Amino acid sequence: MTMRVVEASLHLVRLPLVHQFQTSSHRKAHLDHILVRLVDESGVVGWGEIASPSDPFYCPETVETCWLIAEKYLLPAVLGAEWEHPAEVPALWRKVRGHRFAAAGIDAAAWTLFAEAQELPLSTVLGGTRTSVTAGVSLGIEPTIDALLGQVQIHASAGYQRVKLKIAPGWDVEPVAAVRQAFGDVDLHVDANGAYPATDESFAVMRQLDAQGLRMIEQPFAPRDFVSHGKLQSQIGTPICLDESVEDLADFRTALALDAGRILNIKVSRMGGLTAARAAHGLAAEHGVPVWCGGMHEFGIGRAANVALSSLPGFSLPSDVSASAKYYARDVIVPAVEAEQGEVLVPASPGLGYAVDEDFVAQNELRVARLGEETSG
Repeated sequence: MTMRVVEASLHLVRLPLVHQFQTSSHRKAHLDHILVRLVDESGVVGWGEIASPSDPFYCPETVETCWLIAEKYLLPAVLGAEWEHPAEVPALWRKVRGHRFAAAGIDAAAWTLFAEAQELPLSTVLGGTRTSVTAGVSLGIEPTIDALLGQVQIHASAGYQRVKLKIAPGWDVEPVAAVRQAFGDVDLHVDANGAYPATDESFAVMRQLDAQGLRMIEQPFAPRDFVSHGKLQSQIGTPICLDESVEDLADFRTALALDAGRILNIKVSRMGGLTAARAAHGLAAEHGVPVWCGGMHEFGIGRAANVALSSLPGFSLPSDVSASAKYYARDVIVPAVEAEQGEVLVPASPGLGYAVDEDFVAQNELRVARLGEETSG
C-alpha cells in the first residue's frame, strides 16, 4: 500500500501535572507537548507526540526548537512524499542532523497512520507479541524523605511492580536506603539523569548505592562519558542503565564495546521515533541486553505509542507506561491509559487503540500550525 500525506498540523498543548515532579535539574508543575496530526490522501488520520522538555536540561532540544524544526524542515519533507512502510519515513529528512525529539513525533504519527490504514493495532505492525505490559513508576525528588515514602506507598499500593527514584548529589544514599528499608521487596532503581561528575566522591556514592539491592543505576554520569560509565560498571555488581548516552545505534554499539551499560532504556523521543526504537530493540536482542521503554511524561498519544512498543518481546523489564491518572487529571485520549495492579493492556483495536479527544486538544492549545502539500516545496 502506497501512502502519501497531504495534510499535517502541529498542536502545542499544555496540561497541568497532578503532582509536581522534580529531577536533578528542575521542577515542573505542567507540561507543554506538541501533538502531530497527519492525514493521507484517503482521509486516514495518524497522531504522534513530540514530548520534548521545555528547557534544555535533559537534552539540547526544547519545545521551541522542536516546533521550528518540525514546521520548517520535517513536515515539508513528508508532505506529498510517497512511501509504503513507516520505516521509510525518516529517510525523507535524512539531511537534518539531530533534532530527534522533533523527528520522533512525526515518525510515530506515520506509524499510527500506517496502522490505521491497515486496520491493525500499532503493536501488531511494530511486531509486538504481548497482550499486556508491566508498568513501573518514576518518582521525583521530594522535599523530605517522609514525603518520598508517602509517594512510594501510594504507587506500591496501586500494584506497580517497579519504582524508579530520581537522585542527585545530596539526595541519593539516604533516601534510597530509607525506601529500601521501608519497602524491602520493591523492585527499585535509581536515575541520576547524568547529574554526577566522574569523581572519586561520586564513585564512592555509587558503591554505596550498589549495596541497596537495586535493579539498576541509570545514567549516573554525563551523556558522552562512556569511559566513566564503563569504569564504574567494572567496580559494581548493579547493572548500569544508559539513557541520555544512547541517541542512536552507533552510541549503543559504543556502549557495548566499552561495557558501559548492561541495560538500555529505549525512549522513543530520545532515539528519534518508533523506527529507531524498534531497531535498538533488535540490536539489544542480538547482544542479550535487557531493555525497557522509558518515558517523558507523555500525554496519552505518546503513552499509547510507548505501550505498543513495550509489547515487543525484548522488553523484559517494567516500562514507564503507568496510567495517565498518575500525571494528568484528564488526558488527550479516550479512554485514558489505565493500569490494573501494575499491568497495562495492549489495545487490540486499529492504530493507537485510543480515540484522540480533539475538542479537549483544542481547548488546551497554546498554538497551532497547519500545513498542506503546497507548503512542502
